[in-house]
Amino acid sequence: MRSRIERVLSWATARNYRRGENPARWRGGLEYLLPATGKIKGNVQHLAALPFVEIPAFMADLRKRDTVVARAVELLVLTAARSGDVRGACWDEIDGNIWTIPEHRHKSGREFRVPLSRHAVVVLGEPKPGALVFPGQHGRQLTDKMLLLLVKEMWPGITVHGMRSSFRDWAGARTSYPRDVIEMALAHKVKGATESAYWRDDILEKRRRLMEEWAKYCYSPATRSARVVALHG
Repeated sequence: MRSRIERVLSWATARNYRRGENPARWRGGLEYLLPATGKIKGNVQHLAALPFVEIPAFMADLRKRDTVVARAVELLVLTAARSGDVRGACWDEIDGNIWTIPEHRHKSGREFRVPLSRHAVVVLGEPKPGALVFPGQHGRQLTDKMLLLLVKEMWPGITVHGMRSSFRDWAGARTSYPRDVIEMALAHKVKGATESAYWRDDILEKRRRLMEEWAKYCYSPATRSARVVALHG
C-alpha cells in the first residue's frame, strides 16, 4: 500500500499537481522510521494447499461439475498456472498443445510458453465464439473469487493458488526431474537470463514430459483424507 501511495504522489508531482518531498518514499525516508516489511512478525501470508495425495480425489469431484468455472480450475491444476493467467486465457494464445501467455499478461513481464498435456487439450476442447477461453456472464472474464468459491465449496480450507504448491510437492517427492525444470514449470525464475534463453526450446519438451506425468497422476484412482496443510504462498 505504501508503495502504491508513493507512486501516486510521484505521478502527481511530475504532473505539477503537488510540490515537495514524497511523504510515502521508503528509501531515504520511511526506512528510518519503520521496520522493514520482511522483519515484521507474521507478515508472510500462508495459503492453504491440498496435499498432493488428495489431488486425484479433488479432480474426480471436479469432473462431475459441468461449469465454465470448473473447467477453468481443472486447467489451472493441470498446468500449475496462476489464476489470472487461466482466467485471462484467449483462444489466440492456444496453438495445438502449446499455450503462449503474452508478456503483458504474465507476472514475469515476459512471454511464457506452457506445454499442454493431452488431458489439458481435452479440457480446452474446440475453440468457441468469443476471445476468452473461459468466459463468464456476458462474455466477461471470470473473477478470482469465482474460482476460489468453487474450490472452497468442494474442499473447505484450501485456496486456488495452493494448487501450485500441490504440484511442486508432488514433483519434488514423486519425480526425479531437476529442480530447474520443476521451477520453470511454475514460471519461477531460474538461472541467469542468458542461460535461460539458451535452455528455452530444450526445457519446453522436458516440461512437457513432466506435465504429462502430472496429468496422469491427477486422474489416477482417488483416495481422500481429511488433511489440509498450510504452505507458504
